[in-house]
Amino acid sequence: MNAEQSQLGEQARNGRRVLVVDDHASFRSCARKLLESEGYDVVGEAADGSSAVALAAELEPEYVLLDIQLPDIDGFAVAERMLAGDPKLQILLVSSRDRSCYGTLVEQSGAIGFVTKGDLSGVDLERLIG
Repeated sequence: MNAEQSQLGEQARNGRRVLVVDDHASFRSCARKLLESEGYDVVGEAADGSSAVALAAELEPEYVLLDIQLPDIDGFAVAERMLAGDPKLQILLVSSRDRSCYGTLVEQSGAIGFVTKGDLSGVDLERLIG
């Protein structure tokens, strides 16, 4: 194992495990690349809410990058179910829509923050999910 692999393995053990949830494969791919470039360990991906809830229970990530607009269950309901199973889980909501479209739902969701997909960056990730 080289030094870079060792460092990334250490970061993963230190709670940088992320599950990416979005119904668009292209966004999941971009988010994975961004997260991995920032030292996060993407442990799984889900394209819908039901799969996301099951994967979160199975993979036990520390963070979830969660799209609000999913084909089966909206991200707010997914967040509620995930947090019921693991109250320490850190959820970052994402959407192509502006935060103002959701009124107080973002604050009520238990998520640690919200980022529009177009503004997702390594700086935002570090600021919100450290």
